[in-house]
Amino acid sequence: MRLLFVVQRYGEDIAGGSEQCCRLFCEYLVRNGHQVTVATSCAKSYTDWANELEPGNQTINGVTVQRFPVDRPRDPERFSSIDASVVWEGHATPLATQELWVDEMGPRTIEMSDWLKSQVSEFDVMIFFTYLYYPTIRGLQAVAGKVPTLFQPTAHVEPHITVPLFDQIFRLPDGFAFLSEEEADLVNKRFGHRSVEDVVGVGTDLNLQGNGQRFRERYDLKDDPFLLYVGRIDPGKGSLEAFEYFVAYKKRNPSNLKFIIVGDSVMHLPDHPDVISTGFVPEQEKLDAIDACTIFLQPSYFESFSMALTEAWSLRCAALVQGRCEVLSGHADRSGGAVKYDGFAEFEAAVDLLLENQEIIEELGINGRSYVEENYQWSRIISRYEKLLEEVVVAFNQRRPQN
Repeated sequence: MRLLFVVQRYGEDIAGGSEQCCRLFCEYLVRNGHQVTVATSCAKSYTDWANELEPGNQTINGVTVQRFPVDRPRDPERFSSIDASVVWEGHATPLATQELWVDEMGPRTIEMSDWLKSQVSEFDVMIFFTYLYYPTIRGLQAVAGKVPTLFQPTAHVEPHITVPLFDQIFRLPDGFAFLSEEEADLVNKRFGHRSVEDVVGVGTDLNLQGNGQRFRERYDLKDDPFLLYVGRIDPGKGSLEAFEYFVAYKKRNPSNLKFIIVGDSVMHLPDHPDVISTGFVPEQEKLDAIDACTIFLQPSYFESFSMALTEAWSLRCAALVQGRCEVLSGHADRSGGAVKYDGFAEFEAAVDLLLENQEIIEELGINGRSYVEENYQWSRIISRYEKLLEEVVVAFNQRRPQN
């Protein structure tokens, strides 16, 4: 099939979870013989959407990437003001204000929307990734009803999904692809069921390998146990709370335990002798870190899937996950590969339990690996996805007015 994916950012060095998810789907579909194109912005940073990449065409791992310039970078003060009004202040705002919020959310790429309209006859299905941003919202408004459309909202519990404007947007696509049962439940409770939808998940490479000893030598960790967090240093991801919990734990439980953070930072963490922040690292170094860790920590409150967690399980890591996140809690319950915590007291007790019981760590890692093998092999994911794409085309043809 001729497939077009629309996503706010795209590239091998883009750290966002939904962007990585989109890239993996594109590359695996190419391997299965599909012609895949991506429409995206020239931005690398989601905080300001500044144009850092060249506009135009390039090919990345067999995927044709068409980049469009962002009309203007995000103004933090202007965006914060309208975001507070629309999302956080708890009162209804006029539709015109919500539309302005979409423009300020960004990345605003008017040229992309115009290009999408001109391409409706060139693709069998257009797939829109992530519900929140301008390219998806304006793109769906531009082409829905003119070409088969599949929506992968990567939605999770957050105030933004309550914005009334999305009542219209979620009615536009011909079908939905969800990453988890919890995401499907959230969207269907908020917007109602759709006749064409499936929980496809996200695949995980079961042949991943890391060299834990190499990572330990690089950061002079010796044999010290450590918690590992892979992701952005961002309050919304729970990483600030995780840092605070770790510092409190160390005060109450002096030891050689370390906390390693692998990922980009959108905020500064205070210095601590037992906390190492590596920043964004190459893929292999990330795998080395996972292979080396004692406990893989996933503290996020807001997840639609968590590829980092299933990747850690593929390497047989024991996990400690945020119990208040329905998606992470669901993964933990179904897999038997993680301990959940809710608040500092449970965090402290869970860390103690795991550090004192190597057999539990090993059992969690084995269970996590089995869960990924049974549910998230890419061959199965792509097979379900291809079936869903075919159903989307049928649904589109049924919705079209008959002459």
